[in-house]
Amino acid sequence: MLLRTTSQSLTDQLAARFTARIRDHLLAPGTRLPSVRQCAAQQGVSPSTVVAAYDQLLAQGLVEARPHRGFYVRDWVARRAPAAGGEAPAASVPAASPAAGQPRRPDRPLSAATLMRGMFHGDDRPQPGMGVLPPQWLENDFMVSALRRATSTLRGAAARYGEPQGDAQLRQVLADRLADQGIPAGPSQIITTVGATQALDVISRTLLKPGDTVMVEEPGWAVEFARLAALGMRMLPVPRHADGPDLEVMARYCQAHAGTREAPRLFVSVSVLHNPTGHCLSPASAHRVLQLAQQHDFFIAEDDTYHHLAPAHAIRLAQLDGLRRTLYVSGFAKILAPAWRVGFLAAPPGWVEPLLDTKLLATLTTPLLLERALALCIEQGQLRRHAERVRTRLDAARGRSVRLAQAAGCRFVTEPAGLFGWVDTGVDTDQLAVRLLDDGYLLAPGALFHAERQPSTLMRINFASAQDAAFWDRFRQARRSMGG
Repeated sequence: MLLRTTSQSLTDQLAARFTARIRDHLLAPGTRLPSVRQCAAQQGVSPSTVVAAYDQLLAQGLVEARPHRGFYVRDWVARRAPAAGGEAPAASVPAASPAAGQPRRPDRPLSAATLMRGMFHGDDRPQPGMGVLPPQWLENDFMVSALRRATSTLRGAAARYGEPQGDAQLRQVLADRLADQGIPAGPSQIITTVGATQALDVISRTLLKPGDTVMVEEPGWAVEFARLAALGMRMLPVPRHADGPDLEVMARYCQAHAGTREAPRLFVSVSVLHNPTGHCLSPASAHRVLQLAQQHDFFIAEDDTYHHLAPAHAIRLAQLDGLRRTLYVSGFAKILAPAWRVGFLAAPPGWVEPLLDTKLLATLTTPLLLERALALCIEQGQLRRHAERVRTRLDAARGRSVRLAQAAGCRFVTEPAGLFGWVDTGVDTDQLAVRLLDDGYLLAPGALFHAERQPSTLMRINFASAQDAAFWDRFRQARRSMGG
């Protein structure tokens, strides 16, 4: 709370609070600050205090005032470094909105950092906006035991670089697992990475060059949008439906840009337990996507991050495609431990060497001990049994979270499944997120899941961490104060 007995004025305290949140990326570029009246009521200060605080933020270049619309967070990172000669860089002018069907190049969409940095700024209470399972769900003894066994069997190996393509034992184990899923990938087609995120990055850096066009699912993963934009790629948003991507939109993109520099080169898809909707790809949609890829000569990066939480019957593009135009990506951080960053990609044989070259430029080698320990966990069935326990626990948590969300006035716009729920709150979730920050809760507002940030009443919740009745009580209060 703002204190009236401090040597710092209420105006300075309020300005400092917003400044810290903006610089810590807890308020993302494009976020609308509460109106002067709303902020005054929320903080228990006069409107003139809020106006003076917002004036300080304007002077620092952290926010901008838009006539008749309010105050919005600016992309201060792009403006903080002095230009050559010591002069402050000129503020960039936002690009004009592209015509319908044209690729979008977001203006440094750093909003993904809101969620990532939030993992290190929150307190111990459950955070409904986070993308990971609660730490207590992941606690186990087998990981430490496996690492101990790997260390004893690989004496002296830690003093040398590991195999560039990844530990041979782990790649064989992964190849066996993929074969069980119907994905034909031998150990020579598998490259281990530092998590699934790096696998996607390696694919993008190898297959694409700045200015290339990528089709992305919308809503989609905020981190992927930010990463592609940082690489200079042009994004074409494809609406995601219950059975898969909007095939008509994909076909129009391909036809509109056929034979040009802007023809799509890659489609990035979460086929199973899509983030944030929870949808799974249907066989009919999968076949049509692959037909389009063949007809219009683009590749597909299939992100199967949530494999361990998925239903057994779920279809993958890599199964039907046989790894001809599909590059398959998965990892173990979600189910095993966020700090154990082991992921992998499986690729067409002709692309393995170029992909490996890209990986080596970033990481030189692989964490041999962690990879061998993971291989042991998989071989001995410990990871499978652990995943089964997590799925059982998640099923129960999903039911409780759904009931709490609905009781708080939320409506699920997609059928609850997997780790995430996609809910309509009835109010601007950017504004809702700002309000709930005061209570220590970090939300995942719907605007984060669009390639081009736009206001939204939707938000993503993590079923595992949305069982906190105290959060939903505070949510109701904040929503009510916003007229919801």
